[in-house]
Order: sequence, then structure tokens, then C-alpha cells
Amino acid sequence: MDFELPMELVQRLSELDTFIEKEIRPLQEQDDNERFFDHRREFARTDFEAGGTPRPEWEALLREMFSRADRAGWLRYGLPKEVGGSDGSNLDMAVIREHLATKGLGLHNDLQNEASIVGNFPIVHMLLASGSRSQQEEFLEGVITHTKRLAFGLTEPDHGSDATWMQTTAVPDGDDWIINGNKRFNSGLHSATHDVIFARTSGSGGDGRGITAFIVPTDSPGFSVDFHWWTFNMPTDHAEVSLHDVRVPGSAVFGEVGGGLVLAQQFVHENRIRQAASGVGAAQFCIDRSVEYARDRVTFGEPLAGRQAIQWPLVELATDAELLRNLVRKTAWELDRTDHMAISDKVSMCNYRANRLVCEAADRAMQVHGGLGYSRHMPFEHIYRHHRRYRITEGSEEIQMRKVAGYLFGFAGPRRATATE
Repeated sequence: MDFELPMELVQRLSELDTFIEKEIRPLQEQDDNERFFDHRREFARTDFEAGGTPRPEWEALLREMFSRADRAGWLRYGLPKEVGGSDGSNLDMAVIREHLATKGLGLHNDLQNEASIVGNFPIVHMLLASGSRSQQEEFLEGVITHTKRLAFGLTEPDHGSDATWMQTTAVPDGDDWIINGNKRFNSGLHSATHDVIFARTSGSGGDGRGITAFIVPTDSPGFSVDFHWWTFNMPTDHAEVSLHDVRVPGSAVFGEVGGGLVLAQQFVHENRIRQAASGVGAAQFCIDRSVEYARDRVTFGEPLAGRQAIQWPLVELATDAELLRNLVRKTAWELDRTDHMAISDKVSMCNYRANRLVCEAADRAMQVHGGLGYSRHMPFEHIYRHHRRYRITEGSEEIQMRKVAGYLFGFAGPRRATATE
């Protein structure tokens, strides 16, 4: 077995580092842009008077970063060539996302809103797979260049992981649809031009079929962004949304009528493995910084690094990071070569364990650094607050473990037929 990364990928990482040093780091250092990344970061980014949403200056900086990354050919790296990408593989993207996160906080790969010089673009993949020709023509380039934004409205006040029980409905009215309901933590609504709203169009609660996705203009009559939830990590773009007799044409249907949940799952494996890779990278950053600090910090006449109370927790974390790194890369490699559903349990293993690892590593880094580690002058509290949400959102760790259990015991996945027999 050969565990060496492909030489082409290793070369790309080197080129990526060169681009960061030449184009992105100078941008971060000019005009006091460091305020968005040092101890002032949460307050510099957040417009508390405007509902806790991102400040225009912060988003303007991100747009400039995106523009530079796109001109250099990095932003679309993981997208198909048909939209200007490089057909980056799942293994490529996992290694790159880990590599960027290992560098710590910075404009090259921001945590708070997943803004990176190498874009993820789940909505673009959904449009390519299920969007109509007119939807692709209207949205693809705009979503990539951030001139248009499609938010994602699946979660509701009474339904999160149990999406098949959603209460938002859409009923036909001639050639149109009338949508009524509510959405919670509807990300991106502070600037979104459109919202992908999932609504039940047939069937009953608990049915996987019968839910349809609609691309709804956010300026539609009856569409209301009621407020934004203030979260553990600020600024926020997670809105409470209500829809009262919102009328959309038949052309607003995104994908197949009744097949909305299939659409929602289309990019889940790629998204989760990349998120897991970022978690491993951020965890490694916390471990590395803690080791460095423990070697330099002298207490009671000796370096902290000589004490087992410091060594052993970091040994455990370093071991878990090494194990997870190999599992993430192996799973990403398999995603490039096999049916995704055959290894869905492995993706869940990677995701929930990596999310947990980075939280534990950030917490340990705070402890090793003592009072300074608890301050906002260190990056660990920001890393913790960001990654803590992924133990809940986009598939909570309980949902991920449920998936693994289903495959393990034959209630789902390839072993289901054998277990039934």
C-alpha cells in the first residue's frame, strides 16, 4: 500500500502557500485588516446595531480575497471544468482543507463563514446536478463570484434533523405554487438574493418523498426575515424566516417535485468529508501551538513540556489526529472511486469524530496556555466556538452515530438485505 500523497497534489500545496504569501497575507496586513483576525475579530466583524450581522467592511474584504483567489485559479479548484474549475478530487479537497486549517486563523481560510481561497460551493454542485438550464444560467456564475447568493432553508422551529416532519407547505395554484411556513437558522439571509425553501407538497409527516425545493426571491411579497439569531460565534447570518402566501412560478421548483430531500443530500458526503478534514487541520494547529508553548514556558524552574500532566493529554490528541487524518484521507480517496452510499458510514465516522477532536484540542490548548489561552488574544476560543456548532449542524454527532449504527447492525446500507434475510 502506498500512503504517499500524489506528487501533483504536493506541488499544488506548495503553489497554494506561495499564493497566500504573495497575495493574501499582504491583503490581511494592510489597512488594519488584522482587526478582523486578532483579539478584536468578533467586534470588528459584527454590526451589533444591525441585528448582529456581518459588517460591510468585513464582507468587502472577503470579496476581495475571493476575487484574487478566482483570478489565480484557486477559488473554483474543486468545481468541474465546465464552470471554470479544475475537477479537484475529494482527496485533493480534503488534503487542501486540512492544510489550510493547519495554518490557523487568517484571511486564507476563515472559520466563521467558511470563506476560503479554495471554495466549497455546495449550492453550485446542487445546481449542476439538479438545476434547470435557466436556473444554471441565472445563478451558477453569480453564486461563484458572490454577486448572487442562494441561502438554504431546511430547518424549522419545530424540526431540525427530523426534516421529513417539516410543516412548511407548498400547494399548486394554476402554474404557480403558494408557500406557507417558517424556517429557523436560515443561513445567509442578511445578503441572500434568493432562498432555497424546502416545503411539503404531498404525502404526510415522516414520508421521505413529497418534499420539494423552491428557489424563492427574498424580495417576494410575504417573505419575511424576522430577525437573526445571535450565536456562540458572531457575527450571525442565521435568520428566522416566515412565509405567508408566498407565490412562486413553476420555474422556481429546484430539482424534482417531491424529491427535495434527495436534492438536499446530493452534496452531503463531499461537504462532510471536507468539514472533517478542516477539523483535523484546526486540531493539529491547536496541538502544535500547545507543544511549542509548553517547550518555551518555564514554571517552577522547568519547561512545562517536561510534565506528564501536559504531555499525556497532548499525546492523546496527537494520536487521535493521526488516526483521523488517515481515515479522512482514505475515505475521501474511496469517495472518488466508489458509490458514495456504500461508505456513508465512514463519512459519518470521520465527521463526528473530527468535530469532537477539534473541540477537545482547542479546549486543551486553552488549558495549556493558562489564562492567556482563555483570552481573545489567542485563537483557541474562536476555533472552539466555530467548530462546536458542527457537532450540531449539518448532521449532529448523534445523527452521524445513528448512521454508523444503521450500517453496523444492518438496519441501513449494504448489509440491510442480509440482515433482513
